[in-house]
Amino acid sequence: MDKISVTLGERSYPIIIANGLLHDPTSFWPLSRGDKAMVVTSDCLASLYLGILYELLTELGVIVDQCILPDGEQYKSLAMLDKIFTTLLQKNHNRDTTIIALGGGVIGDIAGFAAASYQRGVRLIQVPTTLLSQVDSSIGGKTAINHPLGKNMIGAIYQPNSVVIDINCLTTLPRREFSSGLAEVIKYGIVFDANLFAWLELNIDALRALEQHTLAWCIRRCCELKAEIIASDECEKGQRVLLNFGHTYGHAIETNMGYGNWLHGEAVAAGMMIAVQTSCSLGYLTNTDAERVRMLLLRAGLPIQGPTEMSLEDYLPYIIRDKKVIAGQLRLILPLTLGSAEVRTYVANELPNFT
Repeated sequence: MDKISVTLGERSYPIIIANGLLHDPTSFWPLSRGDKAMVVTSDCLASLYLGILYELLTELGVIVDQCILPDGEQYKSLAMLDKIFTTLLQKNHNRDTTIIALGGGVIGDIAGFAAASYQRGVRLIQVPTTLLSQVDSSIGGKTAINHPLGKNMIGAIYQPNSVVIDINCLTTLPRREFSSGLAEVIKYGIVFDANLFAWLELNIDALRALEQHTLAWCIRRCCELKAEIIASDECEKGQRVLLNFGHTYGHAIETNMGYGNWLHGEAVAAGMMIAVQTSCSLGYLTNTDAERVRMLLLRAGLPIQGPTEMSLEDYLPYIIRDKKVIAGQLRLILPLTLGSAEVRTYVANELPNFT
């Protein structure tokens, strides 16, 4: 079992990584006998893991309720958030309850936002079941729901009490979803860690084959990077903003194409490649490094360009509303070399041409 700490003073919490944690009662700190918990999950995951988790929690003496949501990005909505609140109220959950987010990024985001909001904040345990959520979205406290005009526009930063990563969950993950998660892994290499990027070039095939030792090392390294960043910049005033590399364009793709039609990692991969090409055109990143990024994304089973039906004009409304816009100026994250990136600021009519 690996344990990594996200160091935030009194709000510090562990990230626990191992095989078989859904069968290990000691993993679910701070729950104990007599506590009450609400498991929030999706209908497809309920059939796979809800019974296992329910048995484990009842063995601990925890009183367990459940809220099952439809599966998909299009359901990360105000209506589904209200369903969670309604279930909590109907089952008489108080401020001492714990919400357990059992699922991928969608479940983690919406259940986390519910935990941040319900009775002004209750305990939260993230149990990420996808690669994307295990290496990125379950860590750091970003919670949100989508709006038809923009992704993740309504939410809060609210840290969990713990993150429980059972690597075995990846064995039931559809291949497309696994590739989607690899986009966030590759992001870390491009923006923060050139050695990780080089390691991925050597080990991407083993990762896609679910080789256990390779998976465990990769997940741990990404969690270490994310934990370091959150500890130094919890509220995205500095280095944390670099984690949004590729997301400005990616969120525009997801929203414009309809939530769920492009997976988050697919849209981010296309967005990263747009940012890479932009960096090359401005004279920052070399063509050689850009080609390395392109090849790694292809080998990971990810797209390297946005939807052909989207023009620059289609991107602009979402880019202008991006959460990184400050005083009318858009901050784009552009890689300078592999393992290093910086923020560049533009106004709307000065945006680099990325079509």
